[in-house]
Amino acid sequence: MKTLKYTWIICLLLVTLPMSAGKRKAVYVIIDGVEKHFLQDVHPKTIFDIAQRGNFGRAYCGGEIGTPNQTITISAVGYTNILTGTWMNKHHVVSNSNIQTNYHYWNIFRIAKEQSSPVSTAVFSSWTDNVTKLVGVGHPDNANLKVDYVYDGYDLDSIRFPKKPEDRQIYDIDSTVCHQAAQCIKDEAPDVSWVYLWYTDDAAHLHGFGDCYRDYLLREDRQLQKIWEAVQYREKKYGEEWMVIITTDHGRDLLGYDHGGQSETERNIWLTTNVKDVNSHFQSADLSQVDINPTICRWMGFHVDPNVAWEQEGIPFIGDVDIDHLRLLRFENKVKLSWESYLPNAPVTIYASATNHFKDGGKDSWIEVGKTEAGKGYCWVDLSRLEKSKFYKFTVVAPHNHLSRWYVLR
Repeated sequence: MKTLKYTWIICLLLVTLPMSAGKRKAVYVIIDGVEKHFLQDVHPKTIFDIAQRGNFGRAYCGGEIGTPNQTITISAVGYTNILTGTWMNKHHVVSNSNIQTNYHYWNIFRIAKEQSSPVSTAVFSSWTDNVTKLVGVGHPDNANLKVDYVYDGYDLDSIRFPKKPEDRQIYDIDSTVCHQAAQCIKDEAPDVSWVYLWYTDDAAHLHGFGDCYRDYLLREDRQLQKIWEAVQYREKKYGEEWMVIITTDHGRDLLGYDHGGQSETERNIWLTTNVKDVNSHFQSADLSQVDINPTICRWMGFHVDPNVAWEQEGIPFIGDVDIDHLRLLRFENKVKLSWESYLPNAPVTIYASATNHFKDGGKDSWIEVGKTEAGKGYCWVDLSRLEKSKFYKFTVVAPHNHLSRWYVLR
């Protein structure tokens, strides 16, 4: 057993990240509260045109049931899962109100701004809290983060968007957001962008699965077409290579009115992307919303601080991956870490930490506790060899990706 120096961690992480492509761009869109089966039944044209060019994936939200990362299936929580590549137990956004984000778990915009070369960023949002509280623009605990293009505040503008029956002014706001996102992408082409559309969730809360929900999903999709056309314009005129990801934040209950729990339909989400070359993880049962952050990082060739990366629980769904589906099982004073492998001969090293200073802005001491090959599929860790604690963090590192989990003793 030996303590791993942080310089070694950096070297290991760098081999998982490709060199940056000169003209690559990324935009992801969250359409609020669209359950997977309902989406497939309605089959909105733009979303499935993008999927036809690339891929459609069945994914999940809500973390892993019965583990420390089990997560409420509500909106602000889902947005932050996507932003940070971590679940609720880390980023600490637990509701849509009284939001207290832990900015030590860097979001995609913080990562973008920490690159050695300038990266332009944009947020187009129908809900102002996305920018001010979740992305944390200008927040001192978030390194006074700057986003270059911000289009928001419309939900607070009752003059321009007066209240309508069933809050349909929110759809008017979504339409404005799509128009401005399309124009900004066409004219300025930010390197990394997030677009948020709201009203589908309101329509479902009001009417459940039915004609109103269907109608507004199709309307949002027609607005989304403007953004898709702007991306295609940039690709054709400037030779840029764009990654487009469309997703949702959560599913719905059986009647479509509500969400927040761990039922199958509340956890059912989806991802569609224009990128053809996805890996095996994209088609696996482990595809989830926390995979978006590391996927964009890999697409853009971002260097991710290893302290940040080892806290993320997402897996890139492009490029090579060696291991997937990490699970932990305790037997007396030992913990069995098991995983599935895509490359059986890949070397795997297992690290553990009995502290969690990272959540407060500190660093943790990671101890090497095992080595094996990915194809073996498991490694036993003797907890008596580690500092005595009721809390442990484990990270399993292979050449092309890592898997991280918390383990909390009763």
